[in-house]
Amino acid sequence: MALKIPPALVFVIIAGLMHLVSLFLPFGSLTLSGAYWVAGLLMVAGGVLGVAGLLQFYRNGTSVDPHKPAEASTLVTDGIYQYTRNPMYLALFFLLIAYASILQNVLNLFILPLFIWYMNKYQIIPEEEIMEEKFSSKYLKYKSEVHRWL
Repeated sequence: MALKIPPALVFVIIAGLMHLVSLFLPFGSLTLSGAYWVAGLLMVAGGVLGVAGLLQFYRNGTSVDPHKPAEASTLVTDGIYQYTRNPMYLALFFLLIAYASILQNVLNLFILPLFIWYMNKYQIIPEEEIMEEKFSSKYLKYKSEVHRWL
């Protein structure tokens, strides 16, 4: 399995890189009116997505541990999982976009895709492989109907 770094730590690392870019590459800085409002809305959206994803896992009585996807006892396809297969990871991405908005450095827009790339390669694809083995055709059907991110 390719799972390497916990998603929360990946989030912290990317946020740290964004902070360093803002400190050491100030030529990318700009002032955007309403940036804090946008950040606030994204934080709320991220919070709602993340909590909704966790609640659906708890309601279905399955594991929320991202390093032990094989412990999933149920394929969760209801609630927020009708719209995205990865609401908790999407929540982290929304929070990173919010942080980029607060930092107001356009160069951080080039760091955001690193989160998507890493999560796809080292977290989501390995999870999907396990779900395919565990839930076979039911998961393949779900996967064909609901997008990975949005």
